[in-house]
Amino acid sequence: MIQEQVKEKLGKKTTDWKATSSRRIYFTIAQKDISDVGKILHKDMNMRLATISGVDEQTHFELIYHFSHDATGELFNVRVLLTDRKNPCIDSLSTLFEAADWSEREIHEMLGIDFKGHLNLKHLLLNDAWPQGKYPLRKDYVNE
Repeated sequence: MIQEQVKEKLGKKTTDWKATSSRRIYFTIAQKDISDVGKILHKDMNMRLATISGVDEQTHFELIYHFSHDATGELFNVRVLLTDRKNPCIDSLSTLFEAADWSEREIHEMLGIDFKGHLNLKHLLLNDAWPQGKYPLRKDYVNE
């Protein structure tokens, strides 16, 4: 079963492993491990990155990387917690997955999370005249 293979490949990099259904799996990894985990899931486990979700949880940011194993229809949801609210930053997966490009750009402009190594973090949805440092999906955002 692919779930057991993923557990074995990722080893101690994962915590909070939970299957919400037979084909929906969630687990948490450390922020520093995102590049390694992305490479393992893609190159060793033949998965693709479907999308990335970003959430402001008030005390921290949460990124969920949704990896699809198309052969089995399983979706592996990799949670990463970013606790530095002043300078949230994580390695970019855009050089490994083309699908990460727009997701990272959207999360960057809406939540202010920096993706180290992304070559094109320009606006995707907001007008270029949008005030710098104003992130509309943050819980503390005030529309002026």
